[in-house]
Amino acid sequence: MEQRPSNAHQHSIRVAWGDCDPARIAYTGQLPRFALTAINAWWEAKLDGDGWYQMEVDRNVGTPFVRLEMDFMYPVTPRHVLECHVWPVHLGKTSIAFRVDGEQDGKLCFSSRTVSVFIVADQFRKQPPPDEINQIVLRNLPSSEAGRC
Repeated sequence: MEQRPSNAHQHSIRVAWGDCDPARIAYTGQLPRFALTAINAWWEAKLDGDGWYQMEVDRNVGTPFVRLEMDFMYPVTPRHVLECHVWPVHLGKTSIAFRVDGEQDGKLCFSSRTVSVFIVADQFRKQPPPDEINQIVLRNLPSSEAGRC
């Protein structure tokens, strides 16, 4: 997987007891939720507070997922804050890929890669990213070159 850039967005998540299974670690299904929450926080940080909801409702831009991939390295527990590091890794003609690394107590717990397609939300029709979003993502890619997802 890609190296984490120094400008990766950091989003902190307090893991709760209710996020855990009888083994006292986070349910496996919670980990993708944590990664998606961190990606939404990246959008909010870059789009003046607008996350997926505002993108969909106010901007008419949807980003449904077409791929979710996740590697697990260490259990996530309520013992420490989960620090999620988020950054875009590719921007295609109509798609975007993000990487999220989840760490607790200095240990990499999971790493995920997602791919979404930009759509006209009220038509569910594929589209290129709007100019504003395109510029924001290009400024935040680790490399100045946009790749294909």
